[in-house]
Amino acid sequence: MDENRHHRRKGKSAYAVFLLCATTAAVMPAQTFTTLHSFDGTDGASSWAAVVQGTDGNLYGTTYDGGSNGGGTVFKITLTGTLTTLYNFCSQSECADGAQPQGRLGETAKGEFYSTTTAGGQGNCPLGCGTVYKMTPDGKLTTLYRFGTQTNIMDGIDPADGLAPATNGYLYGNTVQGGANPCPPFADCGTVFRMTPRGALTTVHSFTGLDGNQVYGRLVQAPNGYFYGTTYGGANNACSGGCGTVYKISPNGTLTTLHCFDRADGAKPVGGLIQAADGDLYGETKMGGAHNGGTIYRITPGGALTTIYNFCSQTNCADGSGPPADMVQAITGDFYGTTDAGGTGGRGTIFKLSPSGTLTTLYSFCSQSGCADGADPQGGLTLATNGDLYGTTMRGGANDNGTVFSLSVGLGPFVRTLLTMGKTGAAVTILGTDLTGASSVTFNGAPAAFTVNSTGTAISTTVPAGATTGTVQVVTTGGTLSSNLPFFVLP
Repeated sequence: MDENRHHRRKGKSAYAVFLLCATTAAVMPAQTFTTLHSFDGTDGASSWAAVVQGTDGNLYGTTYDGGSNGGGTVFKITLTGTLTTLYNFCSQSECADGAQPQGRLGETAKGEFYSTTTAGGQGNCPLGCGTVYKMTPDGKLTTLYRFGTQTNIMDGIDPADGLAPATNGYLYGNTVQGGANPCPPFADCGTVFRMTPRGALTTVHSFTGLDGNQVYGRLVQAPNGYFYGTTYGGANNACSGGCGTVYKISPNGTLTTLHCFDRADGAKPVGGLIQAADGDLYGETKMGGAHNGGTIYRITPGGALTTIYNFCSQTNCADGSGPPADMVQAITGDFYGTTDAGGTGGRGTIFKLSPSGTLTTLYSFCSQSGCADGADPQGGLTLATNGDLYGTTMRGGANDNGTVFSLSVGLGPFVRTLLTMGKTGAAVTILGTDLTGASSVTFNGAPAAFTVNSTGTAISTTVPAGATTGTVQVVTTGGTLSSNLPFFVLP
């Protein structure tokens, strides 16, 4: 499959600093890897998205294909592997409810999920232009918006990777194509949009090609109020269609290109960015770098970029190649992620990266006969509050329809806030494990009133007066649990 076709299905700046840091890689024996579920087609197939942990402690995710109508599914799976199909897309005539979801689910403080489908929803596209939907944890789906319904698809088509909740109450997302500006051979360059929780959509930016095109990774909002994201193409002709960019955009749509990739420092970023505990943003490129296997980079909010690892540094790309999604950061400061190719099995890896750039390969997919352990992980990882990593594969498993897996790497339990920033008085949901009987919640030492939910897996609280930016801690009967990332208290 050619490059553009592959990435169409997947979602389908002035150079600041290039500093090659320590690019050592270490291979270690696999940790405790478990295939939790193999999709069989009837319950879904080909998951492109990371699973997310809900307030009930279970994991929620989507499959791109399969299900009772062939349009993909939304599923729930326990941490031990019991899977329930919550929704089958294309349940409505002409797939008006959407089809082919590949964006991860985003959860609100109320426990509702918001996400996107890349097709269906009708609109001015042969297979539908995609949708935004809301779903309750029990599987009730509401279609909030159908793309391609405006003249000349000015509202965009093919929203790829979920939505980012903002401190102003809106949801922000992007589309791979559509918008006001053509980008041959694609159907326009794509957009950034904002949406109310009830579905009123406003296009805040249409990409021009010079400032990037084809946005696959979701946005992330930083404490300075800006959203940060990547484009797969545009800006630099060292790559066919451009090598891609990193950009920031204000809530009202003012876009600034922070970095233009030039292949030497990476090319074609597919995943988005994460904001790490040190305040910088970390991301990956799928191609380019010293060995054309992709890179991991750090970029400051102001745009100074440092390449910290080049994939395919080992013979036969034993360290992996083609990282397809954003990483997660553990309380130890280490990052965890996946590649969709390379490794000893040739079908992708799970890796750990230290902040200084030392990469350790934790697992190589297709290590088992017939790729029973899965192959081609596309959605990245979720670090659940029990300390284990969870993810999905697009292929492999007992039926070659993909899998859900877990990997234990010796991390302990922790707590995580659904939103990582807010003003004094803002509602905050804290996820955790065995929170029943919790006696204290503090925001960087400031005590907060709280309520534990009935399953003991989430706490409802508000940012207390006197709180400052720092670690959230919960004192439980089993000890004190700390957050993996700081909570930023906004002025």
